[in-house]
Amino acid sequence: MPLHRTASRLTGGAPPEAWFVLSGISMYCGAAVAVHTFADLGAVGVAWWRVFGAAVMLLLIRRSWRLGWTRRQVVLAGLFGTVLAGMNTSFYLAIDRLPLGTTVAIEFLGPVAVAAIGSRSRRSWLSLVLAAGGVAVLADVQLEASSSGLLFALGAAALWAGYIVLGARVASEAKAIDGLAVGMLIGAAAIAPIGLPAALGVIGAWWLLVPALATALLSNVIPYGIDQVVLRRISRARFALLMALLPVTAALVGLVALRQTPTWVEAAGIGLVVVGIAVSERASRSGPDAVEAVGS
Repeated sequence: MPLHRTASRLTGGAPPEAWFVLSGISMYCGAAVAVHTFADLGAVGVAWWRVFGAAVMLLLIRRSWRLGWTRRQVVLAGLFGTVLAGMNTSFYLAIDRLPLGTTVAIEFLGPVAVAAIGSRSRRSWLSLVLAAGGVAVLADVQLEASSSGLLFALGAAALWAGYIVLGARVASEAKAIDGLAVGMLIGAAAIAPIGLPAALGVIGAWWLLVPALATALLSNVIPYGIDQVVLRRISRARFALLMALLPVTAALVGLVALRQTPTWVEAAGIGLVVVGIAVSERASRSGPDAVEAVGS
């Protein structure tokens, strides 16, 4: 059975929140593996392996080269993949300087902006205010924090917003998961000038391919595959609001895998995000937000 049909059947039997939790756990476990590999390959080197490795995995599974591709589809997939690769690189450069939970909280400003543009009800705006308040508390970025880390996190936020918007179009116009695979291959080529030299550090230390490819599987193949399936059934605004689960997941993974213990203030921020999700759920069931935004 084709991969996207299998994934669609699996995701169709559970609420979107459950699949986003699974997606977040996978993504940030991959980030934890990446952090422990930065010393050997550097943040940009690990980011390149993440994108390239995931592209190869999906291309081999899907055999995407056998499909008929129009020029428009290739361009759209390539733009999506380049944005995705840039987002991954910026994110890794940020978590090399800032705690995982803080970085994800800052990065979440991108999805919040997308949700604000797409919202239609007062309840949706209330959920955004609550989630944004939680993000502000979680971030807790002070003046003495790493300025370069903050800039990379903000860059990742902007690229994440672009990923959400372009991802909806790829899901409907550029063969969904096949578009993801082709896009990541193009994205890997786009960041090769800065990422490949560091990535070649695996030469003479081939064991580093294990964590590098594990990062690709955990951080790209599994979560982005879920994203592409879910984006076919929900609006961009709803998708962005569900992303509020990710700062919570990142904080928990940071605690368990990286020993980054959140303070009580940060825990309060997590609580605000959770309340924002609950308000968003009520809005989606009672208002026009829970509509299928893209084609079947």
